[in-house]
Formats: sequence, structure tokens, C-alpha cells
Amino acid sequence: MVVWSHFLRQRKLRSQLRELLPHAPSSPNAYVPDDTALGYMGAILCGADKLSRVAWLQSDPALAEVLGVEAIVSQPTLSRFFGEFTQRSSSDLARLHRQAAYALPSLKEGYTLDLDSWSLLHEDGHQEGVAVGYTQRGLKPCHRPLIAALAESKLIANYWLRSGNTACVNGAAEFLRNTVASLPKHIRLALIRADGGFGYQAFLSAAEALGLKYIVVARLTQLIQSLCRHGDEHWQKTEMEGLEVQEAPTEQIGRRLILIRQRIAQRPHSGGKLLLDVAGYRYQALWTNLGPEASALQVWRRYNGRADVENRIRELGDQFGIKRLAVKKFWGTEAMHHLAIAAYNLCVLLQRKLGQLEKCELNTLRWRLFSRAAVWSKRAGKPTLKLAVRGKEMRAWWLKILQKLTAPPNCNSVESLQA
Repeated sequence: MVVWSHFLRQRKLRSQLRELLPHAPSSPNAYVPDDTALGYMGAILCGADKLSRVAWLQSDPALAEVLGVEAIVSQPTLSRFFGEFTQRSSSDLARLHRQAAYALPSLKEGYTLDLDSWSLLHEDGHQEGVAVGYTQRGLKPCHRPLIAALAESKLIANYWLRSGNTACVNGAAEFLRNTVASLPKHIRLALIRADGGFGYQAFLSAAEALGLKYIVVARLTQLIQSLCRHGDEHWQKTEMEGLEVQEAPTEQIGRRLILIRQRIAQRPHSGGKLLLDVAGYRYQALWTNLGPEASALQVWRRYNGRADVENRIRELGDQFGIKRLAVKKFWGTEAMHHLAIAAYNLCVLLQRKLGQLEKCELNTLRWRLFSRAAVWSKRAGKPTLKLAVRGKEMRAWWLKILQKLTAPPNCNSVESLQA
């Protein structure tokens, strides 16, 4: 965690938190608010996925000193800390994601923004905003957040928490406008991708009004299903065996509707929907405003990369604790998630600083970087951490890590963190 703490000091995260946190403690014995937030984020990296598990790290005095905080606070203190957040102060924390995006370079071809929504189950159902909504396990009490991720950098650009009974498309147009407005000016969006939950007129019109190119899955309404039932003469074969495409006319100028059908016998693992009266195929439809220079097959291929946002959702839920991190107040829960996502973004930027070509997940970072046996002491009154590093090769690897973190910016990368 020394590596993590040093990187946060370089990023000046404490000063950013001090500007965004709404707390103004009056008691002389109160913990400094940014100490509480930094301790919470550090505990997440150590594996805590509940407030009780964050508080359990109070028993490790070295962790607080390494993180540069007074102490890891207790569970009641954390509950009160997040209970003070309002809609405005929770939304202010989203500026941490904007600060992370400032570290990204501009791309000549532009960035791709992937949007998605999913369900966070809360079986006890005592938290504000928890309502019965559709989940993969049927109708269950949940929250239903929205997320936006930059595909090329794997950075989270925006996050909203919503009630569990909210439809995917509710607030999606406003979420898109808010995300685009919050991105730094040098981050140019070349494409928006979203699944069928966003395939509504209001969302498509909002993207067009912002001058954005998009590929969004169309809902298989009765009209679109009738197009899927066209005979073979309406379908165009492609270079991919078992995959055929069809482009249907639309009333909206510049908007294209692309239909894809895949023969199950030749492509058994293909995505899409089945139609009961047309056996042997899976169907998919895509709305796009890309020009005719992009063929139907190219549009389909470009959309397929959107599936990677599911990996971001899974990592945030399973490894950064978002599945289980919740307090009674709705805006407190959203604030908890914003800080967890800020920790995720900082892990991405840390790997970029080390020159990693491929992002690895938090479990790999814990295994190779954050979890290392050591001896903690105060030699001559100075805190000292002696890492257990065995062998010349591993010692050289750690020396490169430290050099990369402390030296001026350079192009020398550290060997892969992948285990």
C-alpha cells in the first residue's frame, strides 16, 4: 500500500477530497473528513466490501500510517460520515472521475463511450431507493445504477445510482448530456454504444442533438420482427459464415436500422433473440447514425466491443465492493460508490503510470503489488517498512516500480503486472 499512498500524494487526491466533501466537523476530537475518505478507499483496495470490514482494519496500525491518515475509523463513524451526503454533495464527488479523465491523452480517432445499467441486489431492502425491479434472478429488491465508461482507457466517466424499479431508459438522455458536459475538452467522443435498454427515440434524439455518432441495440418490436421474417432474398451474406445482414429504410434522415441474423447451427454461441416462428436463427437489430461508408457488418463489429463494459461492472461489483457497500440514506450509498469508483480509476491511472500496456484487475494488483509480507518498525524513530522480496529478479522488478513512481515522467515501462 506504500505504492498506492505515494501515487495518491502525486495525484494530490487529499486536496481534491477536501474541496468536495461536505463535512465541517466542529468537535476537536472529530476525524478529518479527508482522512476518513482516504482510509475508506484504502480499505477497499485491501479487500473490504462492507463498512464492518473497513472498520476491522482498525486493528492494523501500519495501514493507517502508510495511508497517511490518523486512523481507520469505526463502522458507526463511517455510517455517520456517509449519512451527511445530500444529492448535491454526492454529485460533487463525480468530479473525481473528471479529474481522472484529465490524465488521459487526446486520441486523433476519438474515444468510445459505453453506457449500461444493471441491478444491485439488496435482499434486506432497508436502504432508501431499494425497490423491487427486474434482475437476472427475477423480481428482487435492488438499486439500478447507470454507468459510462471510456472503452479505450477502461476508465469510468460517470455514475448515477437509481431506484430499483427504474426502467433502463429513465434518465438516460440526461445522463448522457451530463456525462458529455463533464468530460475534459480534450476528450473527444467518436462513438456512443449502448444496449437495448437505451434503444428509445428520446435517447437517440439526445445523442443526435449533441452531434454524437452512436450504435444502440434496437428493441425487437413487432415492426422490426416483421422485417426479421423477410425471405432469404432480403438478406445479404457476409464474409462470416452463418451471418447475414439487412439494412431497412427509416423515416429519420441519417438514421439507419441494421438487422443481423445468425444461423445457430453454424454459430451456436452467437448473441441475439429467437423468434418462435423462424427457427434456426438468432436476430439482432442496431440503430446507428454512422454514414454509409460504414457497412452493416462493420457497424456490427464495432458494436461488439461494447461487451467489455460488462467486465468493468463485474470488477466494480466483485472486487471494489459496490455490490455490498450501502448505507440507509440513498445519497450516502451513491457517495460510497463514487469513492469506490474513484479508487478504481486511480488503479487504472497507476498502471498507466507504470507503463502497463494491458490493464489488470484489482485481484491481480493485490496479489502482485498491494499484498506483500513485510516487517513494520520505527528505526531511529522513523517509520520503516521492510518488504519481503526474494531473488534478484523480483528485487529488480520492485526497484523499477519505485523508480517509475519517484522519477520524472519517462517512457520506461515496468514488466507486466499480470500474474
